[in-house]
Amino acid sequence: MNRRKKASYSISVVAEMFGVHQQTIRLYEKEGLIRPSRSSGNTRQFTEEDVERLEEVIHLTHKLGVNLSGVNMILKLQRKVSRLQEQMNKLFEETKDQLEDETDILKDHVKAGAGRLLQIKQEKAIAAPSDDASSNGKSGTEGFQDLEIDYEDE
Repeated sequence: MNRRKKASYSISVVAEMFGVHQQTIRLYEKEGLIRPSRSSGNTRQFTEEDVERLEEVIHLTHKLGVNLSGVNMILKLQRKVSRLQEQMNKLFEETKDQLEDETDILKDHVKAGAGRLLQIKQEKAIAAPSDDASSNGKSGTEGFQDLEIDYEDE
């Protein structure tokens, strides 16, 4: 199994990527907006996910003028929305599975009912000769008008 080490960036590289001072990044970390991992030498290591999150924080603060408390609230709400979306997706999937199961059951009931109707029709055809139906002008289906059909399981 080939295990690749995930790429990580130092604070100086990340600061240069976004054109911000390293102290700004440290402030964002202190405020809990980003959480880069640390090396054994206690050096910050930014993964791709950390860089993406930092990019979002910088966009909110520098481009949209949101203060740090607002950024914190936005990030919390985004996490909450993501969790809710996951829950909704799970519920939709469970509901879809239940509907498919119920559809299969209903199809089986319809097939059973159709089979029972065919059986009744065949029994009726055997009981009444076909030349009687043609001689009296009946179509052969008129006798089914008063027929009661039980669709419940027996």
